[in-house]
Amino acid sequence: MTAIRLLLVDDDPLVRAGLSLMLGGAEDIEIVGEAADGDEVEALVDRTHPDVVLMDIRMQAVDGLTATERLRARAGAPQVVVLTTFHADEQVLHALRAGAAGFVLKDTPPAQIVDAVRRVAAGDPVLSPAVTRQLMRHAAGTGTRADTRQARARERLAALNEREREVAVAVGRGLANAEIATGLFMSVATVKAHVSRVLAKLGLNNRVQIALLAYDAGLLEDTP
Repeated sequence: MTAIRLLLVDDDPLVRAGLSLMLGGAEDIEIVGEAADGDEVEALVDRTHPDVVLMDIRMQAVDGLTATERLRARAGAPQVVVLTTFHADEQVLHALRAGAAGFVLKDTPPAQIVDAVRRVAAGDPVLSPAVTRQLMRHAAGTGTRADTRQARARERLAALNEREREVAVAVGRGLANAEIATGLFMSVATVKAHVSRVLAKLGLNNRVQIALLAYDAGLLEDTP
């Protein structure tokens, strides 16, 4: 079994030490490097080739948001999981829009942090649809700003055909591929192909970004 290569990024040495001890004890995770600030990330990624980066959102010189934007703009970038203290943090939402695959709270139980790393490495998001909607509602705004975001989101989604749009909405509602396949009467392989085309057409990195765009467009408003 190939171990998941993990890079830790946090400006608190005690937090890094705790994460290293916790995650390094998992048989399928290898800590390949540590960084104390976002300005160290790109060079360390080039040197250590991680599969996943666990990134603190607030750091002194270059914060986790900026580091995530820079990293996810690169070809072949590793997945990013954001570390934060607050679940309703607008910076976390910005990091998700920049391409982070999810976030975990710093006081999350160790087993759940390990599970988050494994899930992201496997290509799955690490936040529930309910948490995603809570974040988006927290930072949604009203009036002209919200209207402009909705108009832009709808314009982007217009590039999709009807089937791709249906799949995008289902992804936004947090459905797994098998659930989407059942609901839309198609095979799982076809769902995966549609998701890949949606990501490519819209220039997105992951399913979380599909959910964000669908929410911005007002397509998830009836979702509980």
